[in-house]
Amino acid sequence: MIVVVSDTLRTAELGCYGNAEMRTPCMDAFAAGGTRFARAFPESLPTIPVRRALHTGRRAYPFRDYRPVKWDIVYLPGWQAMDNEEDTLAENLAKAGYQTGFVTDTLPYFAPGFNFQRGFWQWEYIRGQQQDRWRSPFSMSEERLARYGDVAEFRKNLHGLVPMHLANTGHVRHEEDTSTARTFQWAMDFLNDNRAGQPFYLLVDCFDPHEPWEAPEEYYRLYGDPDYAGRRIVHCEYGPAERFGYTRDEIAYVKAQYRGLVTLFDTWFGRLLGRLDTLGLADNTAVFLISDHGTNFCDNPRNVIGKPQDAMFPGVVRLPFLARVPGNPGNTCDELVYNLDLTATLYDLASIQPSQDIDGQSLLPLLGGGDSGGWATRKYATCRYGHNLCYVDESTWVLMDIDGVLREVFDLKTDPDCQTPLPEGQIRDHLAATAWERLLHDAGGAFPDYREHRQTDAIGQRPVR
Repeated sequence: MIVVVSDTLRTAELGCYGNAEMRTPCMDAFAAGGTRFARAFPESLPTIPVRRALHTGRRAYPFRDYRPVKWDIVYLPGWQAMDNEEDTLAENLAKAGYQTGFVTDTLPYFAPGFNFQRGFWQWEYIRGQQQDRWRSPFSMSEERLARYGDVAEFRKNLHGLVPMHLANTGHVRHEEDTSTARTFQWAMDFLNDNRAGQPFYLLVDCFDPHEPWEAPEEYYRLYGDPDYAGRRIVHCEYGPAERFGYTRDEIAYVKAQYRGLVTLFDTWFGRLLGRLDTLGLADNTAVFLISDHGTNFCDNPRNVIGKPQDAMFPGVVRLPFLARVPGNPGNTCDELVYNLDLTATLYDLASIQPSQDIDGQSLLPLLGGGDSGGWATRKYATCRYGHNLCYVDESTWVLMDIDGVLREVFDLKTDPDCQTPLPEGQIRDHLAATAWERLLHDAGGAFPDYREHRQTDAIGQRPVR
């Protein structure tokens, strides 16, 4: 069994989800031969809460017992290590005789004490993404720094994202040097070493196309202006684009870099599938591809770029989710599914019972395109991100905060991409009241409130909420 996670991969940027401009031939072919889930959602956000759910099969929502970790780079409700009392999928598979492997360049995994490698006989952290504390920013030349902004400002905090990104990628000369390529190469080596016949579980968690958005030049040129002479923006401030003065050309440049990283990921995902074929493993290996979340590129009513917690629009919350299980013909599935249903499915495929209760459902009844008996249809999905909430059902998309204060309501039947919020009135209020009732029900009562909770950053210099 293989699970591939791509961080910040948007459904809107994949050919198999309807984007004819994107060059994602490997994912498109994979989707054509398997099952494409059209309504997949995270049970909570962002990066680390998602991983907690995927590794354990249990909901992180609504973030009770938040325990921040020292020397981390993010402090948000739910952003914490798995509980030591929680068993993981990998631990249970290892006990059942699986050779378990895990490779990732997803930086948030690296925080001290997170211990997501539990249960893996083989694991590897591929260094160099984002502000990974790997290489020294003090070796950076002013000439290179100047290509990305104000050198004096960068030198005020050389451990910031841009200087650290530049230091960590100074060695990259060829595509094979990128952390994406190195991650997938480790995964292919794992397949080589474990092809003897014993069952295996391989988790490949790739940070691209997450920021920093800087693709290899040949991939950027597939989508961007080769003569662009503006600012080299590798990480946007989150919020309405006009607040930060981003021009249309700058946003186009950033999106082209993002798209280049999507195609880079697609290329190496295809190579992993090719290695399965070469080794004769494709016909008896289940493969799943999923994202944790997407991001916004001003394709929403507030013109938001990035993924601030109060902007859980479809660009962030709709997940690409593809599956290929031998013996199942594949189809397009319109059932509402959660990301943690993947974990339940892996338990089902392995024919083992989890040692603790899990919250997901096995997707096997949905993968063959026939009778879905055994699957309990969901009426809605709920999600928490920071101090904000998202509710989705067949006809409604609702955004509010943990106090129930309403932000927006959208009618998915007439506005499937959530471009025009419903006006104030009885219809909107009724839909919001239903959403709030169900959000509270799934939370088991009032939401834990951490807005007054304070935690210092890595060197204790500023409070972070």
